[in-house]
Amino acid sequence: MHRETRGWLFVGPFLAVFALTFLAPIGYAIYLSLFRDQAFFGGTVFVGLDNYIDAIQDSKLWESFLRVLLFLVVQVPVMLVFALLAALAIDSARLHGASFFRVVIFLPYAVPGVVAVLMWGFIYGNNFGLAADLNDLLGTTAIQPLSGKWMLPSIANIVTWEFVGYNMLIFYSALRTVPEELYEAAAIDGAGAFRTIRAVKLPALRGAIVIATIFSIIGSFQLFNEPNILRTLAPNVITTYYTPNMYAYNLSFAGQQFNYSATVAIVMGIITAVIAYVVQLRGSREAL
Repeated sequence: MHRETRGWLFVGPFLAVFALTFLAPIGYAIYLSLFRDQAFFGGTVFVGLDNYIDAIQDSKLWESFLRVLLFLVVQVPVMLVFALLAALAIDSARLHGASFFRVVIFLPYAVPGVVAVLMWGFIYGNNFGLAADLNDLLGTTAIQPLSGKWMLPSIANIVTWEFVGYNMLIFYSALRTVPEELYEAAAIDGAGAFRTIRAVKLPALRGAIVIATIFSIIGSFQLFNEPNILRTLAPNVITTYYTPNMYAYNLSFAGQQFNYSATVAIVMGIITAVIAYVVQLRGSREAL
């Protein structure tokens, strides 16, 4: 058997699964986005790019997009800084019980997302849970995590709690690959702990930071579970188009607008891919 044929046989199963689970759904979504269901004229008709023109002019889509963009700009840096500090602390020889803290910080990521949101939802409750108890204790109603003003920060807090440990593990794994000779050279040069972090550890983490940032950007634009579950507790605050993913979901499953829902998904996929690519390109240039 020819060597090239054997290679294709090895990668064939992966390519088949990749095509069925990744390429085919994308292709079908693009196909759906080119049609529109004409209820009064019968059947589905080809409309070309009309759905995309409607999406560009859709105020609900751009309102939800700006909301997750604000979420990304604020929440992602905070989460990554916490994860970086945790990784540096665990990697240092001065922290006692490093293995214990590593497990504790990572543990929230092991909690199923739905369970985590429900748990925080009951903590946030205005008439029950920790927030309500604090209001009763202080004789005030100022603590309202599920109000319109505080809903987005409340969701950001949940996401940060969930994913700090995941990103910490990425950073910590990168720190463990730093050659011991670099630390020895820094010690010979008289570098202290902070100088070692700045001159040795942070440059070694640059690639991991770029990866974690890209993952976080994608996750921010895919924000769905947290607002969708909390909507049952604050239906007047979280709308059906609170995030782009919620908008596409409700268009499809509640509004039966499958074609326009596919269009929204494609538009957001393109925007997410472009932003992630720009971040990757910028991070790669800075690493050179």
